[in-house]
Amino acid sequence: MAKTAAERQAAYRARRPMAGRNGERRLNTWLSTGAALALARLAKRYGVTQRDVLERFICTEDDRILAGIEPNTPEWDDYLGIKPVTR
Repeated sequence: MAKTAAERQAAYRARRPMAGRNGERRLNTWLSTGAALALARLAKRYGVTQRDVLERFICTEDDRILAGIEPNTPEWDDYLGIKPVTR
């Protein structure tokens, strides 16, 4: 018997955390109308998906911040959410 649309969607969502090299995570949020319209304009302008726009902006900003932090310092650990080892 064929799967229903809901069953296909559930199977798809169950596979996503293991997709690709590092899996994927679901993001569900509300944006202001202005931000949503700007996101749509940017995606259209560059001929990419809204997901691509968000990922590029997020990763670019993260790279910029990481470039300004010395590795293996308290600031680095704090930014990456690494808890100090206590003995």
